[in-house]
Amino acid sequence: MSESLNIEVDGVEVAISHPDKVFFAERGETKLDLVRYYQAVAEPLLRTVRGRPLLLERYPNGAGGKSWFQKRVPKSTPPWLQTTEVATPNGTTSDALVAADLAHVLWAVNLGCLGFHVWPYHADSPEITDELRIDLDPSPGVGYAEVREAAVRARELLAELGVEVLLKTSGSRGLHLYVALEPHWDGYQVRAAAVALARELERRHPDLITAKWWKEERGKRVFVDFNQNAPHKTVFGAWCVRPKAGAPVSTPIRWAELDSVTPETLTIATVPGRLAEQGDPWQQRDPQSIEVLLEWSERDLAAGLMDAPWPPVYPKMPNEPPRVAPSRAKQEAE
Repeated sequence: MSESLNIEVDGVEVAISHPDKVFFAERGETKLDLVRYYQAVAEPLLRTVRGRPLLLERYPNGAGGKSWFQKRVPKSTPPWLQTTEVATPNGTTSDALVAADLAHVLWAVNLGCLGFHVWPYHADSPEITDELRIDLDPSPGVGYAEVREAAVRARELLAELGVEVLLKTSGSRGLHLYVALEPHWDGYQVRAAAVALARELERRHPDLITAKWWKEERGKRVFVDFNQNAPHKTVFGAWCVRPKAGAPVSTPIRWAELDSVTPETLTIATVPGRLAEQGDPWQQRDPQSIEVLLEWSERDLAAGLMDAPWPPVYPKMPNEPPRVAPSRAKQEAE
């Protein structure tokens, strides 16, 4: 194969260098195979990511090789490439790639991007967070069966509130639940709603689910990672391929499939055919309200609960408890 291949897409030519380079060792899929995958899932992919900033996880030599996260696009870019200014928690700004169309995705693939982490807002309205993302993270000793059960319990609770939630595999060991939101709230409010949801789930299912931020307090339970909704946080994108040898895909699935689908079978080799046969489970995404979750947040604060801990890279927040692991705090108090 030639050293470079030009692909015409969205009215521009995207150069794919070294298209035969192996990116995924398990079955030998190449950079070009990854390009063809994203072409096959372009329609549902762009329904979820179009217009959003992307954090790139780059593996120029394929999964398992040297890698880094890249928020800032390189200085030399095509004139058609769209970017937007994003900020880190400490206020540092950079120009991030915008998922304007498939050409932008393939441009990043050519750089060796094997993971797209997506902002929960659109580049043209960064003040509005329009997705609540519920990351169900298994603690050590917790299996996928427990994660599935936690997903069902979260769905039941949200159904009581009249909130519809969508489901996808994480591409790793967990599950991600997404709620499309009405355009009324910022990232701080959406995180507050996520904290309230996590705490209510723990109250109702204390042996299965935990909202405890410190790992030493979680036990063998599924952690609802509310901080994935902190402002400026990104989550691994739907239909995106993980940088692992087997090329697993973070795949939207239907709730009826939860007990039958095994995440390890959802790869770039299988997902395009599945999509062609079954369609997009996320095609219908109706914006929902989080007003009740925000009322629960106010209720918890009024009852004396402090805010949940924030990630260490964030500035200290109002009403946040000390950022000290409970065991260490106990030692320091003795």
